Amino acid sequence: MSVDLTIALDAMGGDKAPTVVVHGVNIARKRHPEARFLLFGRENEIKPHVDRLAKLRAVSEIVHCEDKVESDIKPSVALRSGRHSSMRRAIDSVRDKRADAVVSAGNTGALMAMSKLSLRTMPGIDRPAICSFFPTQRGESVMLDLGANVHCDARNLVDFAIMGRAFARAVLGLTAPTQALLNVGSEDIKGHEALQAARAILARLDPEGFKGFVEGDDLLRGSVDVVVTDGFTGNVALKTAEGTAELIGEYLNRTFRSSIMASLGYLLARQAMQKLRKRLDPRRYNGAVFLGLNGIVVKSHGGTDALGFAHAVSVTVDMVRHGVIATIAKDCENAAISASASRLAAN
Repeated sequence: MSVDLTIALDAMGGDKAPTVVVHGVNIARKRHPEARFLLFGRENEIKPHVDRLAKLRAVSEIVHCEDKVESDIKPSVALRSGRHSSMRRAIDSVRDKRADAVVSAGNTGALMAMSKLSLRTMPGIDRPAICSFFPTQRGESVMLDLGANVHCDARNLVDFAIMGRAFARAVLGLTAPTQALLNVGSEDIKGHEALQAARAILARLDPEGFKGFVEGDDLLRGSVDVVVTDGFTGNVALKTAEGTAELIGEYLNRTFRSSIMASLGYLLARQAMQKLRKRLDPRRYNGAVFLGLNGIVVKSHGGTDALGFAHAVSVTVDMVRHGVIATIAKDCENAAISASASRLAAN
């Protein structure tokens, strides 16, 4: 298959870079033979890994960058001092049309700050949001924002809902995603002023798909396809869900090791337990997308392994393949037209 998309990688980002990045890209290469990869970072550290993977070497290029963004650096400092870093140059390659998207497992704050400066926000979008998906009883759901915007007004929440719908269509393959605002109760009277205002706007924009408010216990039920909230609440909810999955796994391990009979029970249920472990494996859901920028930026978990990084690359390929940027732009345009029509009707 001919190469028809290019993914830029910040090869120095992450706890075990560049090893995890290179081997993760090699896994992704097998899944996406149509892709080409630009690896930004220290050539003397990246090249030995790539040279041992002949098929990856054939579809990749190393772009030497001596500097890298440290994991503990402040975003403001990264903006001033990281102009020639592997992260910044990988982002700039998307701006300059050398790559279709960028993936990094590096410093989240620095990645967002650099992406906003280099790529700018899309017309009609006030703030970018971090978006990802997670397992539920019904399949998968999308949630945003996951940490980019601690304080949000009604306009931000409406923008997040529009972008979340586009993401759900692209990554989850849903034709008409349902959506709701995360609140302290499902009743229409609950919530602060911004939530109330956002609910009224979304009810007019998408009367069939918008389901009003959901509560925290709805998240893992999969009550809706897209959950919209501010970055503070979304980040806490996501980390709580991740911690709960780890807790369940630990409890199961302790239980099956507690006695000989329990171990025998595990042997009998091993196939089912393997399915459960795979279903809850956080690596399968790795890859948070920065929505609202004039380019595709995907953030991988810094502590993931090669398989997790490969999943982040796969999310990136899906975003490019399904034209998410154009879809978001079109949805925002339609929302603006609908809002104008509503105002004229009210007058």
